[in-house]
Amino acid sequence: ELSTASLAGRFSVIGFVATYDVASQAEARFLAGLLRDHTPRINAALLVLEAIENRPLVEAFAATLKLPYPVALADAPTIAGEGPFAGLHHVPSVVILDAEGREAFRHVGLITQEALEEVLRGLEREGARRAR
Repeated sequence: ELSTASLAGRFSVIGFVATYDVASQAEARFLAGLLRDHTPRINAALLVLEAIENRPLVEAFAATLKLPYPVALADAPTIAGEGPFAGLHHVPSVVILDAEGREAFRHVGLITQEALEEVLRGLEREGARRAR
């Protein structure tokens, strides 16, 4: 289960994907690399925008890619582009939450590990400036 409580305390990078999308597979691997290189600085998770009936596909997707982070099925409002991630129903997409669980960055489309690292560095610098 993914919740703001389970992700609190550090930046959380959440990928929005679908099992049928090759770019989503690439995004899932980019997030795995990001987590590998930046643990314990960040959290990572995957939210699959598919119906609950596709749970076996989602489990196979996660197992095949050997994903080292939580993978969850989105609820119906999230799949429809509603809820806390309003307007986000395209795959792949990535959202970064700050340590308090607020959305700090959103990208629609494939984004590489290197690009995400640059975004995180910028968010960390911004947070350090605000803390002064």
